Amino acid sequence: MAEISVENVVSTYRFYAPLYDSLFGAAFEPGRRALTAAVNAVHPTSILEVGVGTGLTLGNYPATSSVVGIDISNEMLEIARERAKALHSRNIHLVAMNAEMMDFPDGSFDCVAMPYVLSVTPHPERLVAEIRRVCRKGGTILILNHFSGSRFWWFLERAVRSLANRIGFRSDFCFDEQIMKYDWEVQSVKKVNLFGLSRLVVIRNT
Repeated sequence: MAEISVENVVSTYRFYAPLYDSLFGAAFEPGRRALTAAVNAVHPTSILEVGVGTGLTLGNYPATSSVVGIDISNEMLEIARERAKALHSRNIHLVAMNAEMMDFPDGSFDCVAMPYVLSVTPHPERLVAEIRRVCRKGGTILILNHFSGSRFWWFLERAVRSLANRIGFRSDFCFDEQIMKYDWEVQSVKKVNLFGLSRLVVIRNT
């Protein structure tokens, strides 16, 4: 699997921050809508969003839920904080944090949402271990991500494979290796975004 460093992620999203909504906002919005709809369906009291980015999902979470959003990029968080100001009646807290080493106690959240993060983190296994730790037992984990293997996206995946450390994400990211190998309960998998570019995975944290 292609290598990505923390330093690369930070520098890449420093560059992306002012452009992110224009580049990836509308294109990835169907997946975000599906993710927040799935969150609403479980009525969580507390939500952690890992990789909150510019805060594009914040307004679609349940109004009664407390939401914590973390991101490693301060530049992305600055934009998210401006969005959160418009949601002043909501309980939203945004903080800079490396999701592979979270500061939260075990079982802190009813629901953990990860939109477009798993393939951009340097060590996916560490991230998975952390989200399982901070999500309560029996809670819900939602992973929205691109996984390789689509016939339509086959050429593009291979074309950018060697550029992972420059563009900030891995195109060769196997669903079986990154999702199915764990002893959690996969409740549903849904293809989202253009031509099934991404998948939304709903998991019960066993």
